[in-house]
Amino acid sequence: MAIRKREGKRGVSYQIDYLDPNGKRVRQSFKKKGEAVAELGKRVSLIGEKRYLDVKKDYRSTLGELVSKYEEDYQSQRGFKAKKCFLKNIKEHFGNETRLSNLHYVNVEDFYNDLRRKLTKCGTLRRNGSVNREMSCLHHLCRCAVEWDMVERSPFEGKKRLWLKENNKRTRFLAEDEIGKLLKECEGRKHLYRVVMCALHTGMRKGEILSLRWNQIKDGFIYLKNTKTDEPRQIPVNDTLAASFREIRREQGLSSEYVFTYRHNDWKARLYKGRMTPVKERPFTRIWKAFKAAAKRAGIEDCRFHDLRHTFASHLVMKGASLKEVQELLGHENLKMTMRYAHLGDENKKKAVNLLNELTTYVKTDMSQTCHKSESAPLTVHAC
Repeated sequence: MAIRKREGKRGVSYQIDYLDPNGKRVRQSFKKKGEAVAELGKRVSLIGEKRYLDVKKDYRSTLGELVSKYEEDYQSQRGFKAKKCFLKNIKEHFGNETRLSNLHYVNVEDFYNDLRRKLTKCGTLRRNGSVNREMSCLHHLCRCAVEWDMVERSPFEGKKRLWLKENNKRTRFLAEDEIGKLLKECEGRKHLYRVVMCALHTGMRKGEILSLRWNQIKDGFIYLKNTKTDEPRQIPVNDTLAASFREIRREQGLSSEYVFTYRHNDWKARLYKGRMTPVKERPFTRIWKAFKAAAKRAGIEDCRFHDLRHTFASHLVMKGASLKEVQELLGHENLKMTMRYAHLGDENKKKAVNLLNELTTYVKTDMSQTCHKSESAPLTVHAC
């Protein structure tokens, strides 16, 4: 790379001379030496950053290549099953062979608007949270493309955030009579009854309950490691739940490492010495249909399985537990998330304050006696 001074019929000029990344010799003239120096420095910098003119990786990278690498790197991530559906929708909308360099903010905005208009299987509009999850996946996908040098910049960079306001402050909980009705309807299915009991007495999430293993129950506590917030927590086991666990253990023996299981007959198993292979205990993976049917039979409206977690927290607060204790039992990251249950403790606060009703009665009695005595003493003046 060099700068040469040239003199000709048109006067003095300065020529830059260098080889581009493809090995092609490039020469260009400028009238002023400062312009030549600045331009050569700029091109040297672009070559060093591998961003020289048309030699860019984003001109060759396609959306299909990006999605394949993304699936390979994040397939072990929690909740990737839902992300796989999102990635499929993204490829169908933009096209598998679309170059990343041709993906602009206006295309992303069109995808966002299509998501808002897209109907569910029930023929209703999608919830704001559902749209946000899919847009979040696309945002992360584009950010990874920049980190992996597959595109120069994300189409979201410096643009308006495409995000819908969500209302996640659902605090639906079951009253005591509703709990009784629900448990009565669950008695017909022993496994469902036990799962619901565990949810009501621990406040654990559905996934945490169904994946619960016997080695997590020790010394009267349930030890959870794989939680939503990736923070381990311990939940005490009360007497009612301990009795339920003992009953399950007696029925299972040592045939399964999981707590809530069903007996599975492998019909594809071949006969071995005239006998079928042993019956396996397998953990439950889905109970929402059975729970929904039980709630319907009990006449309980607008009830989801996650509402059992709200029920656990709500009744704890109403029976006098502190918000800090509830936060630790539920595994909330901060107290702000637990404050949704704060208003349920108002009645307990009233009872606590009413304990002070007799605090000032003795003061009034003493002062009234003092005032009475002062009336009989003409030479002494008391201010009452």
